[in-house]
This record gives sequence, C-alpha cells and structure tokens, in this order.
Amino acid sequence: MHADEADINSDLLRRLLRGQFPQWADLPIERLASGGTVNAVYRLGDTLTVRLPLTSAGARALGPECRWLPKLAPALPVTIPTVVATGDPAEGYPWAWAVHEWIDGDTPVEGRLARPDQLANDLAEFVTAMRKVGLDGGPSAYRGAPLDTVDRYTRTAIEDLRHTDEPFDADAATAAWEEALAAPAWSSTPCWVHADLMPSNLLITKNRLTGVLDFATVGVGDPACDLIPAWNLLPPAAREIFHDAVDVDDATWMRGRGWALSMAVIQLPYYRTTNPIISANARHTIDEILTAQDR
Repeated sequence: MHADEADINSDLLRRLLRGQFPQWADLPIERLASGGTVNAVYRLGDTLTVRLPLTSAGARALGPECRWLPKLAPALPVTIPTVVATGDPAEGYPWAWAVHEWIDGDTPVEGRLARPDQLANDLAEFVTAMRKVGLDGGPSAYRGAPLDTVDRYTRTAIEDLRHTDEPFDADAATAAWEEALAAPAWSSTPCWVHADLMPSNLLITKNRLTGVLDFATVGVGDPACDLIPAWNLLPPAAREIFHDAVDVDDATWMRGRGWALSMAVIQLPYYRTTNPIISANARHTIDEILTAQDR
C-alpha cells in the first residue's frame, strides 16, 4: 500500500517471537484481512494478536497507545485493545511492535448492517463517553485540529479524482467541502476523541458494538472527527438516530461531515488499487455525502 512499507510475513513474525517471546513462538499464526493501512495484523493462537507497523509513522503511535489505552479503558462502554507485550526491532525489522489480547467480534460493512439503528445508538454512546473522558495531558488528536488544516490536501485529492475513471462529481464534492469549511470552528475545551472511527476499527457481536480498535490517532481536540460513522457506515435513517444521540450542534455536525468527506477523497486516489476495503468505503462515503438526504 505504501512505497516505503516494511516487508512483513509470517516467517518474520515467527522469528521475532522465537527471539523475544519464545512462550508464544509455536502458536498458530494467521494474517488477518483488514482495511487497516498502518499495521499488518496477525492472530496468534486463540487469545492474542500481533501488530507490526508497516511504516515508521505507524511505529511512532505505539508508545502513546501503550500509555493511554489502560487509562481510557475504564471510561469506555466497549472493549478496547489491551497491550500484553511490546517487541523490539530485530531480524531486519526496524521498529517496535506489539502483542494485544484478542477481541472477539466482526467488522461491520457499509450497506450490510442488520440493525443499523441499534449500532447508531451504540456508536453514539462510545463517542459521547470519549468526549467525557477526564484525563489530563492528552496529546493533540490527529484529526482534532480545525478542518481548514486539511484544505489543501482535500482539494488536491478532489482534483486527482477528477482525472480518474471513478464515477465522481468533483464540483459537487468541492461544494460540499466548502460548505463544511464555512461552519464555525470548535471554540470550547478540547475533548478526547478516537479520531479514526472507520468500519475496520469497529467490532460488532450480534449487531451490537462490542469493541473499538486502533487508537493510534487518539487525543484531544474538536469532537467533530468522531462523527464520521454517520456517513462512512450508517444509512440515512440510522444517521438521524446517531445525530440525535450524540447531541452536537449543527456546526459540529457539519464539520464532521467535512472530515468524512476529506478522509474519503484523500483515501480513494491513494488506495484505489491497493486496498479494496478502504477504497470501497471511500466510494460509499462520498456517495452518501453527495447524494443522500442529510441535515
């Protein structure tokens, strides 16, 4: 997916385990299909997973995650990752890596939700709980800054898509983006946010949200970025339920739609030939924003 990503495979992981965690070295290893773009993720036996960063940017998130995950967990209504161990660079692999507890659940897929209304309420409960976290000293969230900080990247991506064979209305996307930019900026106290609530970072069991993964972008900032499931996952009727349950003002809702659009138009040209899960979700998100009835 990335020009500079590490060459990772099961043999490498087996060697890393033998050298650093021999108690797990003979467990079955299975690479997991994922819409993630930062880590290669493996199931290790029945109770563990291993995340090997693909790039140096992914590796830099490991330290903050290890610090904040155990502090956030008691305040949240669903299971989040638990770090069991961290590994060191070795065997030609250049970065630290992590072993987590396995979390049961399935990844939801846009357009295939059996109970989107229930999931909307569960997502709203998680987002609201994140906003209420009272931990001091949190880092700046990756997408917690004002929306205009990604204006140049978003407009460039829209133009890139204009020149592809994607069924994409660049002028409509630009108009939607400018509408979001016009919303008043967040002026209250920064809130805790996950900042990457893509479907691939969610786990559901019996149609209920039971887990949230990948806290690499977690921190404090504008809570609008945690509204992206309204467009990248939920259908229109469930979107209304989510809107009412998260209790945000119209400006925050509009900035959330802007974040969802920005993420999708940036992801699509970059991943359209390398990550079918991400690119399919980006197309879905763009279509929802540009064609569905919305607030």
